Amino acid sequence: MKRFKVTATGKVKRQKAGRSHLATGKSRKRKRQLRKPTLVHPYEEKRIKKLILA
Repeated sequence: MKRFKVTATGKVKRQKAGRSHLATGKSRKRKRQLRKPTLVHPYEEKRIKKLILA
């Protein structure tokens, strides 16, 4: 499934939102930190894993 990837330890990785447009109003630091992937919150992880495996 697009947008999500399961790591080797079983956690779900995702990209951060808010980088596609209106970038001039955001600080350089904020845009740089938006590049990095992050983990899905544990309470949503179960539902997303179910969708990926379906």
